[in-house]
Amino acid sequence: MKKILASIGIGNATVDTVLPSTTVTPGETVEAEVQITGGNAEQDVGAIRFELETRAKTDDGYTEVDIDRFTLTESLTIEPDAEETRTVDIDVPYETPVTIGNTRVWIETELDIERAVDPEDTDYLDVQPTPRLQAVFDAMDELGFSFRTADCEYDPHGRYTTGRPFVQEFEFRPQSGQFVDDLDEVELVARPDADALTLFVEVDRRGGLLSELAETDERKTSTTIESTDVATVRDQLQSLVEEHV
Repeated sequence: MKKILASIGIGNATVDTVLPSTTVTPGETVEAEVQITGGNAEQDVGAIRFELETRAKTDDGYTEVDIDRFTLTESLTIEPDAEETRTVDIDVPYETPVTIGNTRVWIETELDIERAVDPEDTDYLDVQPTPRLQAVFDAMDELGFSFRTADCEYDPHGRYTTGRPFVQEFEFRPQSGQFVDDLDEVELVARPDADALTLFVEVDRRGGLLSELAETDERKTSTTIESTDVATVRDQLQSLVEEHV
């Protein structure tokens, strides 16, 4: 009877992924512990699955999308009330969005138990910008732009990335400085890797209703950020935006 109840989730085994810190940075590897506690009956765990996920905005709301996923294929049998611990290295891909604005990122851990409801554990992460992306944020602030919002947009056609169905978009509005009278906003999409950060930039100029309807007030370009020095990045972005005002 206990096995029957466990198969429908009553008295089932449980799983808990314990991270050294919930604050992470894209590009780093985090060593975590997976703690498995047996339920009321013996159960065979075929694998432990991990999914790093976020949510992306669509025309109909939000949908969950995978940033990365992997599986520990080491099987085990968990006895009633027993405790098992596995150590796992979790790579945080460079494409992981930072958790500002409306962006959420979490790790979902799942035990693969045959003919049973798979136990799950969800851990939300605080994803900080890479040093180059932080330099971009600081440079935009020095140029008089105020951060407005950030969101992950569903991008099934891979306009800016390959292999991932979403991009993270940051919106900034001029509050002071040389661009305050000329621009409505600047939108940034960042594609970081180990050696540089590719920045896709959309400059929205102030214009009349007709130009906005025809989208002739928008200018799109891109640049590569290699430095983490704020002054260097500021000068680079200032020149870029000036060319498209």
